[in-house]
Amino acid sequence: MRAQMQMTETKTAALFQVELAKTADDLRKIQRLRYDVFVAELGGTGPHVDHAARLERDRFDDHAKHLMLRDLTRPSGQDVVGVYRLLTQAGAATAGQFYCESEYNLSVLRSGGKRLLELGRSCLHRDYRGGPGLMHLWGALSDYVGAHQIEVLFGVASFHGTDLDRVAAQLSLLYHHYRAPEASRTHAIGPTAQRMDLIPRDAIDRVAAMRDMPALIKAYLRLGGMVGDGAFIDHAFNTIDVCLILPTDAVPAPRLARLAKGKLHRG
Repeated sequence: MRAQMQMTETKTAALFQVELAKTADDLRKIQRLRYDVFVAELGGTGPHVDHAARLERDRFDDHAKHLMLRDLTRPSGQDVVGVYRLLTQAGAATAGQFYCESEYNLSVLRSGGKRLLELGRSCLHRDYRGGPGLMHLWGALSDYVGAHQIEVLFGVASFHGTDLDRVAAQLSLLYHHYRAPEASRTHAIGPTAQRMDLIPRDAIDRVAAMRDMPALIKAYLRLGGMVGDGAFIDHAFNTIDVCLILPTDAVPAPRLARLAKGKLHRG
């Protein structure tokens, strides 16, 4: 699975290539980018983070596929500028669970009889945010979903920081307007699970709340994504997480076509 084309970034021309990781060296580049974003930039940590080698990794990496965005104009050791981790049902079986089952009860999804794919560890190098990089990743993801007949995409998406008051409006907007139907609604679990309905529906400034929503969450919502019930405070990663659920048949056909071509633009 590979997509390659010439695109213009802010100051330089990037030659993008998207493909699945094949080698141990590919995986190390992916884990190094994740370290730069999740650890160095956002202050996360964890028992498997290798600070000496600057690698962010965990036990699920060996059971997952890794979609990586390369800029072939960069030096070979720094060419991976975007990543997505894909964990199939088969991969989750060998790992013992899906990654987000430490945060959410997924029984409604597991018992639904549909082909599931968990998305995780999505990030872009800071120099490629707001440009076409994410759209190229999503175009390749669309190819993978079609080839493997995936019916439901899901995974956690995050707000930076652990202050609930700071994101009360965004969480409440998600709860009141984007909560998944009960038949596919996951539920936050554990001692750091929190309610999302922190502000009454009619007291939310919807425009302001959506403006301040993380870009990745907004993008999923535009595609027809929904959220589970409850937020999860992840102190190790310094985030507040929500569980996003996207039935692939909910994506409007014109958007799916643009996504498959790497041309789904924000706005």
